[in-house]
Amino acid sequence: MNTVLAIRRRLFYLCRRRHMTIASLSIQAQVPASTIKNVLYGRSQNPGIGTLQLLCDGLGISLYEFFDSEEFRGSASKPAG
Repeated sequence: MNTVLAIRRRLFYLCRRRHMTIASLSIQAQVPASTIKNVLYGRSQNPGIGTLQLLCDGLGISLYEFFDSEEFRGSASKPAG
C-alpha cells in the first residue's frame, strides 16, 4: 500500500471511530473542509506534515499515534504514487 492511500484510510478510520464528519473535523482542526476532502478523496497526492499535524490535533491524537498503525508498517520504502 502506498503512503497516500494509507493516510486516506487512516483518516477515514479515525473519523468513523470518533463519529466525526468532514465538517466537524474541519472545525476542530481549523483546516478548510476542502483541504480535508482533497486528502480523503485522493486529489491531494502529498498532504503536508503541517496539515497532518492540524488534523491530528483535531482528532485529539499525536502524529505518533496517527502513524502507529498497521497501514504504515512496512510502507516507508514504497513510492507515494
